[in-house]
Amino acid sequence: MDRTLVETLFAHTARIRCLVVGDLMLDEYLWGRADRISPEAPVQVVDVIREELRLGGAGNVVHNLAALGAQVSVCSVVGDDQNGHELLGQFSHHQIDVSAIFLDPARRTSRKTRVVAAHQQIVRIDRESREVLPVAVEQQLCDWIAAHAREYSVIVLSDYNKGVLTPDVIASAISAAAEFDIPVLVDPKGTDYARYNGATLLTPNRKEAEAASGIAITDAVSLAQAASVIMGATGVKHLLITRSEEGMSLFLSGGEMVHIPTIAREVFDVSGAGDTVLATLAVGIASGLSMTESAKLANVAAGIAVGKLGTSIVTPQEIIDTVSLTHKDSHAKIKSLEVLVALIVAEKNRGKRVVFTNGCFDLLHAGHVKYLQKARKLGDLLVLGLNSDASVRRLKGPKRPLIDQDERAHLLAALDCVDYVVLFDEDTPLELITALKPHILVKGGDYSLEGVVGKDIVESYGGRVELVTFVDGKSTTNIIERILELYSSE
Repeated sequence: MDRTLVETLFAHTARIRCLVVGDLMLDEYLWGRADRISPEAPVQVVDVIREELRLGGAGNVVHNLAALGAQVSVCSVVGDDQNGHELLGQFSHHQIDVSAIFLDPARRTSRKTRVVAAHQQIVRIDRESREVLPVAVEQQLCDWIAAHAREYSVIVLSDYNKGVLTPDVIASAISAAAEFDIPVLVDPKGTDYARYNGATLLTPNRKEAEAASGIAITDAVSLAQAASVIMGATGVKHLLITRSEEGMSLFLSGGEMVHIPTIAREVFDVSGAGDTVLATLAVGIASGLSMTESAKLANVAAGIAVGKLGTSIVTPQEIIDTVSLTHKDSHAKIKSLEVLVALIVAEKNRGKRVVFTNGCFDLLHAGHVKYLQKARKLGDLLVLGLNSDASVRRLKGPKRPLIDQDERAHLLAALDCVDYVVLFDEDTPLELITALKPHILVKGGDYSLEGVVGKDIVESYGGRVELVTFVDGKSTTNIIERILELYSSE
């Protein structure tokens, strides 16, 4: 994936509002050591060292969405018991809206206890309800969803087959979403996928897809057949089948199939990875990414999730760092303005002095490099504002630039003296300077101080302007003239 695209996406996730409807539960972890066998029975004795409660089921989807920076509301039913109130407390701790979680005194809140020793799950103990909701409680959910669906960017149905997502609740969510053109993503359970009719996307794993289609998935042909059966039976627009070490296969509404290979990573625990996939897909789709790009983003997140023990969240920075591993050196320095502003604030908080300069830098030459090296020595890091191709054409004529903006950006970012590169379309870098507020603004010695764009802004908060001389005789114009002189006759 493109790292810049991912960075920009996560800079905007706070604007996304997600509604998660599904089965909630508590995940309890008992961490300990298992150094001996019980004298009472041939079983391990675990000395518990640490206990931890996490949001489980649909709650793990909610937690992942919140960790990715989205605003999240959760709609569900839990018991009016200790575990139910503990769940509400967990959500409140993470500042998640729980106004649509309804309490049912007759219901038992699900709690799964996992005993873990030496990074290995030894046993799991489940205490849960699977009963279908009472009619009155079911109607509360349906009414609330119908009244509030319009407020959200995306609706996620996280089905753990524990009774909350009844056919009527599912139909209410999909119907309300359709009225306002809101995408509905479903992590399905069971074999009757027809109840998800009209959803935007289903995300079964291979085992679930086999059960729902009645087809054993052994190769590409059987995979496509299973997908065809599921999509035909449900009327969903898209289908994403997760296939563990074999990656993901996305089937689009137009008939296209996209295979996304898994990212090589040591696997500690696959529990909760499907929740991470669902949450990341929701963020990608709500942010305007294509279905394919959203699936690729989810694939990256899933690779991180399986490297952790137990149901875990994945953060934007972990995703950005993983994507960045495929983009070495220069690519990692090229930032959008929105992302760069946050980075520069952080750099300033660490006491770094920020230097800014700008230019077209068409046909990079030694004069440019020496100029940038001098500018970098004035502070702790150098930000270079680079004129886009459109900006260069307006400033230097229709025949320029000779090198397009992406190539120019990569060449400049490859220089050790340049810390960040940011493109701009305007004729002047005034917007960049205003947003970044550098300590030092650098321009070439051919400028006068009074003629430097942004001088007043920089000096207004105590910054300064420095003029740095270029190397004589080194310019793009001279290079062009030399080439014409040598090769025009040919």
